[in-house]
Amino acid sequence: MQFGFIGVGQMGGGLARNLIRAKKSVLVFDLNPEAVKTTLAAGATGRAATKIEELAEADVVFTSLPMPQHLESVMLGPKGLLRQMKPGSTYIDVSTIDPATARKLSDAAEAKGIHFLECPLGKTPAHAEKAEEPIFAGGKKAVYEKMLDTLKIIGKPVYYLGEVEASCAVKLISNLIGMANLAVLAEGIRIAEKAGIDSKFLLELLNDTGAKSFQMDVRGPWIAGGDFKSRFGLDLALKDIRLGCEMAKAWGNDAKMMQVVLDYLKAGSSAGYGKEDCNAMYKVIQ
Repeated sequence: MQFGFIGVGQMGGGLARNLIRAKKSVLVFDLNPEAVKTTLAAGATGRAATKIEELAEADVVFTSLPMPQHLESVMLGPKGLLRQMKPGSTYIDVSTIDPATARKLSDAAEAKGIHFLECPLGKTPAHAEKAEEPIFAGGKKAVYEKMLDTLKIIGKPVYYLGEVEASCAVKLISNLIGMANLAVLAEGIRIAEKAGIDSKFLLELLNDTGAKSFQMDVRGPWIAGGDFKSRFGLDLALKDIRLGCEMAKAWGNDAKMMQVVLDYLKAGSSAGYGKEDCNAMYKVIQ
């Protein structure tokens, strides 16, 4: 079976390398030659594509791209890859996108006789590298069952959500809640500073209270140590929270708390922190 992988950055790169480590034949495309080089270093069964069109002959194509519009540009339209892929092949998107875009991709694939799964991911690039990335799969059950062994190569656990809208919603809800937790943590650290409490000591104290959370355990020490190196970039978080708020609004929920988080992220991006980790929202909280 020939695999194709479009987008081998922080998240996609780990997944593609997992396929290569499993001795699968993988054709890789990315606009960043260094990302391609890093991915191909995982093993001899990977090779680089010079253009996206070369992936049309793959049996299974993955995409991992930053924005919904990037997916539409690559996969849809008169020159999109879905018009060139083989009937009966499978297209799996692992990007974080909105339900409407996922439905558009699914319908376009089905119209061309191509199977489709929307499979957003649940954790970090470090988890992707170790094939420990939770996968939220949406699409036709028969396609999911056919591709389950492949999905287990790139991540685990694998959850089946039903329709593609549900798989997108789970990922966006996860990020909405996670970034809201981070915003509250950053606010708490700022308040503690005004009270004269050392940030590292505060985290030690909170560890034994109801304030304990994933964001406190992971990003709390980074904030306290002044570490804003990007693991999940602020601009990417801004994109995800914007999509999540738009999804909530479309379904009749005003998501008031999430709007506050969105405002913090917008302020952080405007202040020039977009390429730093999302914990840099701390910098715009007073």
